[in-house]
Amino acid sequence: MEEARNVSLRKSPRRRAGETAELAESAWAIVLFCVACGAVAGALLPLLARWLLTLPWAPLEGPAELLTSVPEPALTLGTIAVGVLGGLLLGFTAVHESLSVRVSDTHVTLTVRDSAQEFPREEISVFFRDDKQLVLLGPDSLELAREHCGLNWQRLADALTEHGYAWAEEDPYRAEFRRWVPGTPGLPPGADALLRARAQARKREDDAKDARELRGELLRLGVVVRDEEKRQYWRLVRRD
Repeated sequence: MEEARNVSLRKSPRRRAGETAELAESAWAIVLFCVACGAVAGALLPLLARWLLTLPWAPLEGPAELLTSVPEPALTLGTIAVGVLGGLLLGFTAVHESLSVRVSDTHVTLTVRDSAQEFPREEISVFFRDDKQLVLLGPDSLELAREHCGLNWQRLADALTEHGYAWAEEDPYRAEFRRWVPGTPGLPPGADALLRARAQARKREDDAKDARELRGELLRLGVVVRDEEKRQYWRLVRRD
C-alpha cells in the first residue's frame, strides 16, 4: 500500500523466541545531569548579579543588590545549594515524565507518568517518530499513542522491528493532514469547538494536561491532531 511506504520490517536471527526488550532512560543519568546544571547555574548567579549592577540601568536591580550583599563564600555556596535542590526537583520530575518501552512478540507496553498502556500485536499497525514524539497507529490509521520520547531512536526502532513490528521513517498519513483554522469544513460535529479550546490551552504552558485531554476527545470523534509550533493540523481516521 502506498500509505505504508518507508515502513521497515526485519527479523533478527540472534533473538530468542519469547525474549522481551525493555528500553528506558537512566534515572540516575537524568537526575545527575539536572543536578549538575542546577549547580552550575547556582555558581553563575552571583556573577550575573554583580554584572547587572555594573550596567547604567538593569532589570531586577533591587534583588541583585540584595543578593550581592551576602558575604562570600556564603553567597556562592548558598546559590549552589539552591541550584542543586532545584536540579533534584527538576530531575525527579523528568524521570517521572520519561517514557519506557517494553517490547515482546505479543504486545508492546508504554509506561509514562506512573501509567502503563499495553497494546496487543493485532491492534498495532506501525510505529514512527514525529520530531521528539513516539507515535503508534492502529490498523484503521487511528492514533493509539503519542508520547514524548528521550530514548535512543535507533535502538528503539531495532527493538521493535526485531520483534516483527512495523517502523516507519515518517507518518504514513502525513499527506492527509490539513491545517486547522476556525470554521474549517469537513470536521465532525463538535470537533471545531474542541480544536478552538485546544488552541487556547496550548498557549498556556500550565495547561499541557488540558491540551492532552482535548486530543483524546478529538480522537474519540475520529480526528487525529498533530502540532507544528503553534499550528494545529488534522486528518480523519479511515473507516474501512
